[in-house]
Amino acid sequence: MRSGDSTTIDVPESSAIAKGKAPLIAVAKQEKGGWKRGVAIFDFILRLGAIVAALAAASTMGTSDETLPFFTQFFQFEASYDDLPTFQFFVIAMAIVSGYLVLSLPFSIVSIVRPHAVAPRLLLLILDTVALTLNTSAGAAAAAIVYLAHNGNPNTNWLAICQQFGDFCQKVSGAVVASFVSVVVFMFLILLSALAIRKA
Repeated sequence: MRSGDSTTIDVPESSAIAKGKAPLIAVAKQEKGGWKRGVAIFDFILRLGAIVAALAAASTMGTSDETLPFFTQFFQFEASYDDLPTFQFFVIAMAIVSGYLVLSLPFSIVSIVRPHAVAPRLLLLILDTVALTLNTSAGAAAAAIVYLAHNGNPNTNWLAICQQFGDFCQKVSGAVVASFVSVVVFMFLILLSALAIRKA
């Protein structure tokens, strides 16, 4: 061997290929995490909307009160939500649902920060199902009373009072509609949580 010659060693490019694959896997994981983060952000926005709907339902029903302008010394015609236990249950249930939604916001934020975490999603899925059940029962019970208030029931001598108490019926009807808006939002929240857990 002459002193001017240089020896070259061919190194296989397997390490370079392996190094090239690692960033591809990392990019794939980042894309998957980005999709889950997007779902978590949408979940957070939906929860804010559900809070508004539930609070609107509770406050509207809680402030429904109307007194007819004609009354005598002994009789005064008044309609209020606390005259009916069903409406009282509605106000309490929607207040509980609103409080739960506020308390669930930190867990939704955790899902945004850590999109691959399953425990917060599973907890929200279970609690959302319980809140959906309470919300649906309150809304359905109030809807039955609102229907009777609008149409009455001659078989049970239940008179339609909405012709006299128009403002009262308008408020309780709006409260029922707002409660069912939150029911629909809860259904989307449960579907999102189930989808995120299934794709984990």
